[in-house]
Amino acid sequence: MSVRTSRYPGFYRLPLSERARWVAEQAGLTPEEQAGLNSGGLTLEEADHMVENVIGRFALPFAVAVNFQVNGREVLIPMVIEEPSVVAALSHAARLARAGGGFRAGSEEPLMRGQIQVVDLPDLAAAARAVEDLQEEIRVVAEAATPSIVARGGGFRGLEVVSFPETPVGPMLVVYLFYDVRDAMGANAVNTVCEAVAPLIARATGGRVVLRILSNLADRRRAWAEVRIPAEALGTPELPGDRVIRGILEAQALAEVDPYRAATHNKGIMNGIDAVALATGNDWRAIEAGAHAYAARDGRYRPLTQWWQDETGALCGRIELPLAVGIVGGATQAHPLARVALKILGVTSARELAEIMAAVGLAQNLAALRALATEGIQRGHMALHARQIAMAAGATGAEIDAIADQMVAEGNIRLARARELLQTLRAQAGEIHKGG
Repeated sequence: MSVRTSRYPGFYRLPLSERARWVAEQAGLTPEEQAGLNSGGLTLEEADHMVENVIGRFALPFAVAVNFQVNGREVLIPMVIEEPSVVAALSHAARLARAGGGFRAGSEEPLMRGQIQVVDLPDLAAAARAVEDLQEEIRVVAEAATPSIVARGGGFRGLEVVSFPETPVGPMLVVYLFYDVRDAMGANAVNTVCEAVAPLIARATGGRVVLRILSNLADRRRAWAEVRIPAEALGTPELPGDRVIRGILEAQALAEVDPYRAATHNKGIMNGIDAVALATGNDWRAIEAGAHAYAARDGRYRPLTQWWQDETGALCGRIELPLAVGIVGGATQAHPLARVALKILGVTSARELAEIMAAVGLAQNLAALRALATEGIQRGHMALHARQIAMAAGATGAEIDAIADQMVAEGNIRLARARELLQTLRAQAGEIHKGG
């Protein structure tokens, strides 16, 4: 069943079991899939087959952000993350975006780039020409190495040859292979292709092939998202919408000129994107590498988003970044909860997943910039962080909220204070018990 709606006012106020029931109903989860959400989904045996030297499992919260509309479709966003306030902020930003019709997103064909490094070349220019003349033979060898990708419509899409006359190890040739990997993330396919093609390139150039591996700067596989929000939707009780927009644009301007701010700006974007990547079993490390390299593509590290005000006074935003993600292969299929996450999303292609993730990144940035422009980033964040501090002090059950609320009221959110409050609370409970 496809998701019928992502809008649920007060969703966070529901008991955990009711939230899980509603999401299961929207996504059409089976009883077994619902049970997996309670157990963590991964058995010790499955974990032992995924990586080496397994001694157990490590659980993280599996949450859902609500209110998203992407390309006119209602989408629930599964997220695996431990940082407080991220999911709440994202859901709020998505609700604001609905005032302008939600997010519009798009993406390029899923082209990954492989690299074949050639050294010890007798003639660099002649070697480059030899590779360029070899494209058809390279295509045949490459596609023979990945028949399942080719059967799904993917395969070799061309090459580029780049010469580096001066490097620390002498002249070098790098052959970039471009490969359409369809609905896979594509790392294994591209690495396989590079290995298969390397002997052919070595013979043609008379050089020695060293590296044969994909690049995580997937700049031929970009996704983007845009949003437009009327000024009145952004206002707060203290600030009108146009003042909020001004603050957002001022924060954006700092990220444009200062890489120290841009790094934090982009980290907030990746809070959302990484959480979806984790939930769906995608390689968040590869996504991070590509995103930050892309942010510095012109030699200066810059923000991944742009924000501006249009002629009507509305706030407009756009994000564009490489997103090499998949819905088949690897952990996306091996981890039971990754399969559940993809079912909650209701995506049918890797491109659709990338587009949703781009919208998530834009929404997360909107939430952060709006908070910075209004109440400050700490107010909501620390209120949720207080619960973690209370748990770290040993609080359980109703004690957690009682201690967190008291610390927030005092403006004193520290582990030592949580321990003092817990000791007092339990002493009072003991007195009541004795008196009763």
